[in-house]
Amino acid sequence: MIPSSPARSQSPTTPRATRPLLSPSWFAAVMGTGIVADAAVTLPRGFPGLRTAATVVWAGAVLLLILLAVGYLRQRALRSHAADPVTAQFFGAPPMALLTVGAGTLLLGRRVIGFDAALDVDWVLWSLGTALGLAAACTVPYLMVTRHRFAPDAAFGGWLMPVVPPMVSAATGALLVPYAPAGQLRLALLLICYALLGLGLVAALLVLAMIYGRLVHHDAPTGAIVPTVWIGLGALGQAVTALGALAVAAPSTLPALYARGAEVLALLGGIAVWGFALLWLALATGLTARAIRAGLPFAPTWWSFIFPVGALVTATSTLAARTGSVMFVWAAVVFYVLLVLAWIVVAGRSLRHVATLTAPSRRRELSNSLS
Repeated sequence: MIPSSPARSQSPTTPRATRPLLSPSWFAAVMGTGIVADAAVTLPRGFPGLRTAATVVWAGAVLLLILLAVGYLRQRALRSHAADPVTAQFFGAPPMALLTVGAGTLLLGRRVIGFDAALDVDWVLWSLGTALGLAAACTVPYLMVTRHRFAPDAAFGGWLMPVVPPMVSAATGALLVPYAPAGQLRLALLLICYALLGLGLVAALLVLAMIYGRLVHHDAPTGAIVPTVWIGLGALGQAVTALGALAVAAPSTLPALYARGAEVLALLGGIAVWGFALLWLALATGLTARAIRAGLPFAPTWWSFIFPVGALVTATSTLAARTGSVMFVWAAVVFYVLLVLAWIVVAGRSLRHVATLTAPSRRRELSNSLS
């Protein structure tokens, strides 16, 4: 259930009638639900009952992750999805879903399953999510270069999905640094997280340049592709969040001089990237408003609205905690309110969409099309 390629790609793909119902893009629903829970913990101002509500949302993300993982693995559709130049881009969604739920387990799940169990689960999910994220970041670009073919107007926000997971690994891995054994293992984890941040950020900036070039030199995107423009906001927000989280973890590992340097980078670099994120937010908002006026059909890409706004919340909260600025405090709160409202809308439309697909008449129609 992904949109048709904006690239009009000539790569061999499986026929639509035989394409499995569940694509990796649906794991963005886990990412979006998980970030609603995780972002609540980072807010610079606490609200009564918010942490309890966030814990419930985290539990929903856990359940959704399990259901989607089981359903996707049972399809055995990995090879056919890798052959599709659009679907393959969303291989970045499953690892980010694992990383988001893992971070939520450490931040919120400890109240439910205990701290030791939450820490163990986070280690497992972070390790698996990081491994899968690196695989996506390396494999999908290789497939794009060697097998897939794209028209000049091919670039779209989905191209960011394979390269963003390393940045999510950096941000969530920073939470585990204090719990790694002191000495070389802790140092290695921190340095790996910085390397993951560099990998993802540089690759994301390259892709953002290609997306901007496509927007300027070709017709504006329409339909279900439009929400993917928001993924650029998520990449930038994750960069700011990771810089801040790693600066918090650095003093326990790095010499004082470099720890102070990490703090300076998190502040000045974070504010600079946050400013660029606001520019991308304005661009994505304008394109979305234009698409809504023309009629924006529902698709799983609607979840592209949610995680990026959540990343903006965590980025803004990080800067609020580091600067003490009231401007950042209220910006984080406003962004979080918008995040929750958007999540309610997208989750409701997704449930309605799934209910329609699983209706008896729809199942018979799909069965006839496959026969």
